[in-house]
Amino acid sequence: MIDRRTLLLASAATLAVAPLPLRAEMPKLFYTPGMAEKDMADGRVILLDFWASWCSTCRAQVRVMDELRAENPAYDQAIRFITVDWDEHGDGDLSRKLQIPRRSTLVLLKGETELGRSVAGTSREEIKALLDAGLAAAGA
Repeated sequence: MIDRRTLLLASAATLAVAPLPLRAEMPKLFYTPGMAEKDMADGRVILLDFWASWCSTCRAQVRVMDELRAENPAYDQAIRFITVDWDEHGDGDLSRKLQIPRRSTLVLLKGETELGRSVAGTSREEIKALLDAGLAAAGA
């Protein structure tokens, strides 16, 4: 027969090694040709995330952006987040125009003006600085 102490220790050990539930990602707004170009022509603040589903660096960037966006809803009010699927559009007109070197590139724009860029950056500080620049550009 198992005593309470053994049961408590076994339960605690199980909880200690159990994976934490994964937070759902923010919904993605996927790029279609002309979408970002229209936002740029309209002078809107946008963040283009050149992303691939198989890219671990991209997943890390999304995780950090989602955390920051959840903590500060002003980001979503000031910035339009557009995911550009690298497998579909990595060699497209938008990628060539912005000289995107690879997937896992984040580009912040206000209209046609590039405000900042991160290539394969996953640090919270770097991505937060990019989003904060978007807030400043939007006057938020």
